[in-house]
Amino acid sequence: MPLQGFTVLDLSQGIAGPYCAQLLADQGARVIKVEPPQGDWGRHVGVARNGHSTISSTYNGGKQSLAIDAKHPQGRAVILQLAEQADIVVQNFRPQVVQRLGLDYESLRARGLAPVYVSISGYGPDGPFADYPATDSVMQADSGLMSTNRDAEGTPQRIGLLLADIAAGVYAAQACTAALLHKVRTAEGRHVQINLFNVCCALQSTVLSEEVTGMQTTRQAVSAPNGVFDAADGKLTILALNNEQFLRICRAFELGHWETDPRFASNELRLKHKAQLHAELSQKVAHQSLEQLEALLGRHQVLHARVRAGRDVVEHPQARHLRTFQSIDQPDFGPLVWAAAPWACHADAARPAPRIGEHSQALLHSLGLDVQDINALVAQQVVAMGPDAKG
Repeated sequence: MPLQGFTVLDLSQGIAGPYCAQLLADQGARVIKVEPPQGDWGRHVGVARNGHSTISSTYNGGKQSLAIDAKHPQGRAVILQLAEQADIVVQNFRPQVVQRLGLDYESLRARGLAPVYVSISGYGPDGPFADYPATDSVMQADSGLMSTNRDAEGTPQRIGLLLADIAAGVYAAQACTAALLHKVRTAEGRHVQINLFNVCCALQSTVLSEEVTGMQTTRQAVSAPNGVFDAADGKLTILALNNEQFLRICRAFELGHWETDPRFASNELRLKHKAQLHAELSQKVAHQSLEQLEALLGRHQVLHARVRAGRDVVEHPQARHLRTFQSIDQPDFGPLVWAAAPWACHADAARPAPRIGEHSQALLHSLGLDVQDINALVAQQVVAMGPDAKG
């Protein structure tokens, strides 16, 4: 595995930071997840059971959990010991919080450490919005993602997944590995700073550019025909991005008059007459099954795909071939469907997320603490042990 031998100290909670560390774990890094004695807050939102949730299980597989109170002096001392052994530190506290804890990048540098240090925040470390709360829904609204995702009536809509958090995790992992390469070459640490606001703007670079420059203001499709059509037993999308692809649709559905109609001679003209194109195409599609349409459109090499629900995606023939999905037997929660990281679809079986404090004892032993020391920390409620703590 490419990151075998590297250690990640994951101080983050929720989604963006944990997903960044999860991606590093998928590439072979050892990831130590430090969380409060009550657990990462992501363990208790959404579908939750016995200290696990679908969110925490998805973004923490294969990590080791140390449940410890970072606000307690002894807790901070333990975390600093772990930081001394880490190649990478990931955190998503607000800027002032991590500074108060003495776990910020500058504080670690002052101790002579040189990790690749990943900070993930809502709006960045400074500026007028630096202290604003930044949940995924807040960020989708404030960054324009909801507006980009307007419905047919022009009403802004939240994208139906935690896109801001997930994308931030992906960007952070990529920037982290680039900084790690720099460290391997130079022995210099690097502070990688990612914020959700910039991530959401980067995702929308094209549409924001078009809107600001006045090239496109309606957020219509970029071509015509281009839409979702009702078949006899489901829905599918059909589209043409250029003249050649438009001719393929004409020939597949025997729409020869489209080929000679001057109103449809270019994509720009077709966009102006999209309603008529879609009305005629809808009539051609409505009485055929998805299987018939897929065979027809496949023969003519027309861009198309059936609109699949989640269960259909899991059973997708290509997903089975690629082993895209695995089942994780999550202790105390049950079997979960897990989508492999795109580059690791043929890797070993997915590993479940740890229980709260499952590895507290083993990690504290590795730092030189004996049983009496550990029991004292537990008695002071500085450390929490999982029900099956591993020694």
